[in-house]
Amino acid sequence: MADKQFVKLSIEDRVATLTIDHAPVNALNEQVLDDLDAVVGEVIANTDVKAAVITGAGQLAFVAGADINVFDALLKEGNGAEVRARAFLQKGQAVFAKIENAPKPFVAAVNGVALGGGMELAMACHMRIIGDRAKLGQPEINLGIIPGWGGTQRLPRLVGKAKAIELILTGDQITAQEALRLNLVNKVVPGGEVLKTARDLAKKIGQKGALAIRAALDAITNGAARPIADGLAYEAERINEVVRTEDMREGVTAFLQKRQPVFKDQ
Repeated sequence: MADKQFVKLSIEDRVATLTIDHAPVNALNEQVLDDLDAVVGEVIANTDVKAAVITGAGQLAFVAGADINVFDALLKEGNGAEVRARAFLQKGQAVFAKIENAPKPFVAAVNGVALGGGMELAMACHMRIIGDRAKLGQPEINLGIIPGWGGTQRLPRLVGKAKAIELILTGDQITAQEALRLNLVNKVVPGGEVLKTARDLAKKIGQKGALAIRAALDAITNGAARPIADGLAYEAERINEVVRTEDMREGVTAFLQKRQPVFKDQ
């Protein structure tokens, strides 16, 4: 597994760290999205990786949004702008959906501002750790557009419809503390501790069995949009997949023997 031009990858303790490195503010353009898509795919396919962290290079930004140069180019393209704009939107949506539907957890380590596409990327991750001075927002309305990489869909599901409408229609930024109050993030920590905290969380989850992790994520992600009865049935199907595994045998045996389980992902 190798670094891409704009996404660096490291693996330690079965936790992958993906660092978006596109100076000065880690903005997302077509190439950055392609690099992110490729590295996310490699991480998902790597059975030695149990969990992953996504962060931004430097201390200024997690991801400050879509690269404004892309929009500037669209304005100059004339008749071809709509085709390129649609492809750009679909590319971002596909990458973020790959993260959201991954069989292993992705934690966003929000080390700086996360605006527009940056906030949408963070929301596509399963959990979010944020620095105490970082800010989030969907400011697309100020450009005469709307969020296009999941903001109108994931934000209401996380903070409620009314608050999501307010944030999207005003373009206001919110503090890390307000994001925590809204249940938009899992934890607020001092800026210098964001990556370590996110990696520690990923490492803790990585000590569990991969089969149970995958089943739980599947049940939560795909069951939440269903009526409760259908969701319960879907949950039962996922339980049936893990109930006879070696990991379950190890987990129960370890509990009875009062020791820590050693899962083999089997």
